[in-house]
Amino acid sequence: MTEQLYYQDSYIKDFEAVVLSCIPNGNHFEAVLDRTAFFPEGGGQCADTGVLHIENREIQVFDVQERNGEIIHFIDKEILPGQTVIGELDFQERFSKMQQHTGEHILSGLVHHHFGYDNVGFHMGADEVTIDFNGVLTQEQLEMLEDEANEIVYANVPVKVLYPSDEELKNLEYRSKKELTGQVRIVEIPGADVCACCGTHVERTGEVGIIKTRTMIHYKGGVRISMLCGRLALLDYRNRLKDEIRISNFLSAKVAQVPEAVEKLKQESQQKDGHIGEMWRQIF
Repeated sequence: MTEQLYYQDSYIKDFEAVVLSCIPNGNHFEAVLDRTAFFPEGGGQCADTGVLHIENREIQVFDVQERNGEIIHFIDKEILPGQTVIGELDFQERFSKMQQHTGEHILSGLVHHHFGYDNVGFHMGADEVTIDFNGVLTQEQLEMLEDEANEIVYANVPVKVLYPSDEELKNLEYRSKKELTGQVRIVEIPGADVCACCGTHVERTGEVGIIKTRTMIHYKGGVRISMLCGRLALLDYRNRLKDEIRISNFLSAKVAQVPEAVEKLKQESQQKDGHIGEMWRQIF
């Protein structure tokens, strides 16, 4: 069985490993190593990517999956059993996932605490994180939750990982989306969440940076919330501000006055449509 380094230390950027097997599959190869820091897709979190270095070669790792207890690395070139490789993660991508996943825990835990709703769906995409809850929230409630979630970030509390015994687990109140068997891994964020989870997280909440909700829509009797944390939230704000500045230049209005300028433009357009309609009526 592959040694799972990402559970020992989620901040590992590179590691040494021995190739156990490598088999072709179509236009790629599937490799198993004796140890890995590449997190396989699971629990709503997508797989890590990066490279394997061997001699003077660089092999791309473009996906990682867990299959029958083995960690499968999907790579673009063949490597041989017995060879030693140096694995190198795309750590900027990994750290962003740690920020997103920890932020999701904080928000989901607070929703459960205040309203009793369960997180029934979670997906971490390249552009945003979406969370599905089995209950309805108002915009005011969502803003309250966002404020409280960021207070947890500012408090910089530790993110604890626990492996309770069966007896301890019976007396522990925690969130889980499915029935669990075997050793259960619990992630605890004081003041926010206690949840069974297999993903990677930051060590302290301050590293999340910021938690920003984006949209909320009604979905399957509850709501689907999209959110971003940390660096992705910063990039999203930067791009949105660029768009606002571009629109403000088109409208010859200050950025803060864009909504009023758009409303004025809409009213003027409706008035023009009314005048044109009246002129056509007179012509006919």
